Amino acid sequence: MGPLNMAGDLFTSESVSSGHPDKLCDAISDAIVDACLQIDCNARVAVETSVKGGIEKGIILLAGEVTLEGNHPDYESIARNTAARIGYNSHDIGFDATTIERCDVIQKITEQAANISQGVNNSEQGAGDQGIMFGFACTETEAYDDLKGRYFPLAAALSQRLTRRMTNAREDGTLPWARPDAKSQVTIEYQNGVPKRVHTVVIAIQHDKHLKDRFDGSEESELNFVREEISKHVVEHAIPSELLLNSYNLIVNGTGRFADPGGPYADAGLTGRKIIVDTYGGMGRHGGGAFSGKDPSKVDRSAAYAARWAAKHVVAAGLATRCEIQLSYVIGVAKPVSMRVESFGTSQLNDAELTERVNLAFDFTPKSIARDLDLLRPIYASTSAGGHFGRTPGVDGEFPWEKLDQAKINLLQN
Repeated sequence: MGPLNMAGDLFTSESVSSGHPDKLCDAISDAIVDACLQIDCNARVAVETSVKGGIEKGIILLAGEVTLEGNHPDYESIARNTAARIGYNSHDIGFDATTIERCDVIQKITEQAANISQGVNNSEQGAGDQGIMFGFACTETEAYDDLKGRYFPLAAALSQRLTRRMTNAREDGTLPWARPDAKSQVTIEYQNGVPKRVHTVVIAIQHDKHLKDRFDGSEESELNFVREEISKHVVEHAIPSELLLNSYNLIVNGTGRFADPGGPYADAGLTGRKIIVDTYGGMGRHGGGAFSGKDPSKVDRSAAYAARWAAKHVVAAGLATRCEIQLSYVIGVAKPVSMRVESFGTSQLNDAELTERVNLAFDFTPKSIARDLDLLRPIYASTSAGGHFGRTPGVDGEFPWEKLDQAKINLLQN
């Protein structure tokens, strides 16, 4: 895995693990969404989380708006339990959310503003805000058995798989020295627009500060061990072997060491700060709105899911090998202001005809999106890490916007 010539076109995507401070915040916010929807399927939720570790004590800040019928859930317990489940139960590694001695939880949660609710809660159910949303799909993953059916950019799919694998390997004991905080980055080399091979993999993974003691205090030997373990148990496990046949660059913990304390102690976290990680890894545009912490009436979330659902159907139907769909909304109005399909010259149909077919097959009003995708359920915690798209529905989450509907494929084709 030595140096490589920079021949060919390169594209890079990154991902972060469930223990990354920003993803910890996404997980807490989505756990609150699920708890509220469990009580009231029409709950209105918009909750942001911020976390920061400290020398003596860490903090979790919850701020936002919740309106529901019934008793509110215990937000503090949700926040503490979510952080502990991810692995933040030790002050030594950077954050202990389990006790008031080591972590304060501050809440500032009010009700949804009346001027918003009057436009959202009408019979047509208007959009919860103005904004633009994008959905994207392509055929890059379809050449590999392990990735078939995803219709997703390859670099993003692989970087997501790497972070999910690091989490699983830590939790099942394969990497007992690993901590929750980790990142990945994958660079794909293209030839004539087609993915050819993995060019570079970058991994950052927090580890036990005492790991070097196994190597007589040598940080160099420690790093070599971590690199070998990551190569064997993460990279070669998560990336299809045919993409690793040729030499590739593997960079692990580029500073030389990523030891305790890390996580929120090293970096503050905030909900919604990893929106490109959540979507298409930079291949495909983003409207700017985050997903986590929001109920389905917020089109930032539900319409982005619907746009992805529709784009995936266009590609799965064989109408294009790349498809991007843009939706736009105005607050309080149900019907999108605009809907546009772009195939980047990969379709035998022009984009106007594709747009017409998509409009006939899909209803993008918030009420119809929630109905067709069955979104008024507590299904969002699993989306908070590992990507919202390109996932296999039913394996480690519902992800109904990833399911293909043959009837809609037939409608698009005819």
